[in-house]
Amino acid sequence: MIPSWNMAGLLPPIRPGMPGHSPDRSPYSAILADVIDRFSTSPQLIDILQGLLRLRAAFHAAGLVSGFQWVNGSFLEQVEALEYRSPNDVDVVTYFDLPTGISEASLVARAPGIFDHDVVKATYQVDHYPAVLGKPTDAFQIRQISYWYSMWSHRRDGVWKGFIQVSLDPTEDILALQTLAAKGQHHDLSN
Repeated sequence: MIPSWNMAGLLPPIRPGMPGHSPDRSPYSAILADVIDRFSTSPQLIDILQGLLRLRAAFHAAGLVSGFQWVNGSFLEQVEALEYRSPNDVDVVTYFDLPTGISEASLVARAPGIFDHDVVKATYQVDHYPAVLGKPTDAFQIRQISYWYSMWSHRRDGVWKGFIQVSLDPTEDILALQTLAAKGQHHDLSN
């Protein structure tokens, strides 16, 4: 379950009511449909969520169906009320398993559009950073994970905040699309 906003208009870094050392903390595991339901509160946010679902569909089409995504940015903050603006995009790090027998280089060559940061941002409204799972855990990998956790655990002003983790499993998208439809906000995702 995604926690409610705290008084700063942010997801709390630790679930309220839990001790500071509790493992019930950010990133909060959530079902993609719950993210859609919770954050599809304006046409701008719905457009951004559509972009995320289209990017996920492109990942699935490339054979990337195992892994998870960290979702964050001003998209998960109450910026509409606090800063009188809508988010421009959603920030996402996709941690994915390579399909059997496919190298990272051949995957990028086969589906370059989902690995080019600028193309993804312009096409999908997703500030996206892909990362391959299953590599040896070395100093670089630890540094990268620490970077994202540190970067995403705080706002630019230093205030602590939380973020969300969703599965990359394509079955999550089916329910997410149904959730959009049930809310009467269904849009064509084939673009």
